[in-house]
Amino acid sequence: MAAAVLAAARFLRCSGTWGRRPRFGDTPHRQFSSGGAYPNIPLSTPLPGVPKPVFATVDGQEKFETKVTTLDNGLRVASQNKFGQFCTVGILINSGSRYEAKYVSGIAHFLEKLAFSSTARFDSKDEILLTLEKHGGICDCQTSRDTTMYAVSADSKGLDTVVGLLADVVLQPRLTDEEMEMTRMAVQFELEDLNMRPDPEPLLTEMIHKAAYRGNTVGLNRFCPMENITKIDRAVLHSYLQSYYTPERMVLAGVGVEHEHLVECAQKYLLGVQPTWHSTGAGDVDRSVAQYTGGIVKLERDMSSVSLGPTPIPELTHIMVGLESCSFLEEDFIPFAVLNMMMGGGGSFSAGGPGKGMFSRLYLNVLNRHHWMYNATSYHHSYEDTGLLCIHASADPKQVREMVEIITKEFVLMGGMVDAVELERAKTQLMSMLMMNLESRPVIFEDVGRQVLATHSRKLPHELCTLIRNVKPEDIKRVASQMLRGKPAVAALGDLSGLPTYEHVQAALASRSGCLPRTYRLFR
Repeated sequence: MAAAVLAAARFLRCSGTWGRRPRFGDTPHRQFSSGGAYPNIPLSTPLPGVPKPVFATVDGQEKFETKVTTLDNGLRVASQNKFGQFCTVGILINSGSRYEAKYVSGIAHFLEKLAFSSTARFDSKDEILLTLEKHGGICDCQTSRDTTMYAVSADSKGLDTVVGLLADVVLQPRLTDEEMEMTRMAVQFELEDLNMRPDPEPLLTEMIHKAAYRGNTVGLNRFCPMENITKIDRAVLHSYLQSYYTPERMVLAGVGVEHEHLVECAQKYLLGVQPTWHSTGAGDVDRSVAQYTGGIVKLERDMSSVSLGPTPIPELTHIMVGLESCSFLEEDFIPFAVLNMMMGGGGSFSAGGPGKGMFSRLYLNVLNRHHWMYNATSYHHSYEDTGLLCIHASADPKQVREMVEIITKEFVLMGGMVDAVELERAKTQLMSMLMMNLESRPVIFEDVGRQVLATHSRKLPHELCTLIRNVKPEDIKRVASQMLRGKPAVAALGDLSGLPTYEHVQAALASRSGCLPRTYRLFR
C-alpha cells in the first residue's frame, strides 16, 4: 500500500504543471475538457472551421390541410395527414339522443353498448378484436346528444382492413338476441353506477339540459331510462337506424393516412352497400330546432353515504345554474369560449401550477374567499343550434342559499368590466389548451370529424387562434349582457331544504347586484 502511494506522488511531481503553483506573471486559465482550443469564444459566435448549419424555415401556414371529398352517395371523406406509424380512422354520424322524440328514449345509449358486436362478416366481438390486434388496433364507440362516433386506432398499413371493419360494424350489425340481453344488463349497470358514484357531474349535466330544454332536442334523455330497457328491441333499433344511419349524415374521418387511399377504401366498402335494415331511401328525420325554455329540475337525495372508501365524504348539496349562450356555428362562440375560460374554477383541493386556472374568477372570487365552498366550476356546452353556459357549485346543505347567491353574483359580474390582464390570460390559456389537445391524434380525429360533419369544412388551429386573439373586452361584455337577459336553468341535487325558489334565482340574475331577494319569517 505504501509503495502505491509513493508511486502516485512521484507521478504527480513529474507531470508538468499538475499540482504546481503558478509562477508570478503566469496567467492562470481554466482547462476545458473539450480540448481548450476555443476557451474564450461565446456560444453566440460560430466556431471557426465548422460548416454553417441549415435550419428549417416556417412560413406560418400549415402544410397538411384537411382534405374533404364527397362520394356519390353523399358520404364525406375527410383526412388530415400526420407523421407516424399509426392512424386513427372512424365514422361519425349525425345521430344521438336529441333525435329520439319520435322513438323510445335511450336508443343511442343502446347503440353505444352494442357497437363492435357481431356483424355479417364477423361472428363475434372477439373476432373483431382479434382482427384489430393483427394491426395493433383498438376500437371505441361514443355517443353524445348530437353525434355518434365509431373509431379505430391501428397501424397505417392496415387501413383497408380497418375501413372494411368499420363499414361492417356500422351498416351490417346482427343485433342478436344474446347481444341485446347483454346490452340491457350493461345499460342497467351503468344507470345504477350513475346514481351511486360520488362525482355528480354527469347526473347534473343531464338535469341541467332537461331544465334548459324541457322535452325537446338536447333536453331529451341522453341515458336510457330504466323503464325503457325492456322496450328497446331489434325492430325499434332498425327503425331508428333506417332514418339516421344514412350516407349523407356520415363522415369517414382519418388522421395519419393518405387522403387518396382513404377515398379508395371508402368507395370499396361504403359505396353501394346495402345495410341490414334494408334502407329504401331517406327516412323520417327529426329536423327540430332546439327551443330553450329555462326552468328547474330538483332531485332530493341523501348524499351522506356516497363514500366508497373508509374515509367519509362530507355531505354536500350540488347546484348548477345555466343560461343560454350560442351555437358553435355563430361568431359569438369564440367570445363565449374565452368567457368560460375566464370564469374557470375547479375543486377547492385542486393543486395549483401553470395552466391550472388558479387565477380564474371562480378561484379568486369564490374558492379563495369562501372556505366552505367545495367546488365552483364553469362549463360551456355548445351544439349546432344552441348553447348553454353553466356554473356548478357544491357546499354544505346549511349554506345552499348563500352558495346560490354567490353564483348569481358571478353571473351578473360577467356583464361588467373586464380587466385587460385577465382577458389576455384567458385567451392565452384557451390557445394553449387548444394547441396541446391537438397534439393528440385521437383529438385531431374527433375535431376533423365533428367540424366536417357540421360545416363540411374545417377551421385550422392557426385560424382559431387568430379568432381568439381578436376577442376584445367589449365582446365579452356584449355576449354576457345578452345571455343575462334570458331565463335561467337550474339543477339541484342533494338536501334541498335551503334552496331558494326559482323565481328568486331569476330575480337575482335580473338585478344589478345579483343578490337574492330577502325573505322574512314570522316564526323561526
